[in-house]
Amino acid sequence: MLHHLLARNSDWAEDRRRADPAYFERMAQGQQPSYFWIGCSDSRVPENVVGGLDPGEIFVHRNVANLVHSTDFSLLSALEFAIDVLGIREIIVCGHTSCGGIAAASRGLVNGLADHWLEALRRLARRNEADLSAFPEGPARNDRLAELSVIEAVARLAETPILQRAWARGDRVSVHGLLYRLSEGELRNLDVTLTGAHLGRDAKE
Repeated sequence: MLHHLLARNSDWAEDRRRADPAYFERMAQGQQPSYFWIGCSDSRVPENVVGGLDPGEIFVHRNVANLVHSTDFSLLSALEFAIDVLGIREIIVCGHTSCGGIAAASRGLVNGLADHWLEALRRLARRNEADLSAFPEGPARNDRLAELSVIEAVARLAETPILQRAWARGDRVSVHGLLYRLSEGELRNLDVTLTGAHLGRDAKE
């Protein structure tokens, strides 16, 4: 399997050099991404591919079920670097349909350490029981929970000291929530964008 991967890499690099001889030289000079993407680890949702973007255009953090935990220092470090060092002003939280993490939390299965990670989803589901009960149990209800989780993540990001400081400085940072529908290949805007909290209140675009 590793040999196959390395062979594919060699072919890809050669194709890139043939199409654009200066491509890797440009990549080595640094990155100037326009977006910071917080997505799921699911292999079916590669952010560059679904966003139609090239390497260097998107800065990425991925975890199981694209959750935002206030104690996740990997995520927070990436968020701070994205805003303060790279100067990114568009933050995206992207969930997706048929998410294994969402399904695991919904079914209450034993998953070891993942159970601790997914506890936030179970709490979210309990708080939104009335909303979720309007959907048939199974994929439809899970996909609604995926939407609610993205909405929650956008709100939690807006509450972080990193975003609060950026907004207080007057940085025009926006936080968006998207859902990727695997069966369609389409990104859907959940219309929960937050921006301008430095004005003393959360403002929605």
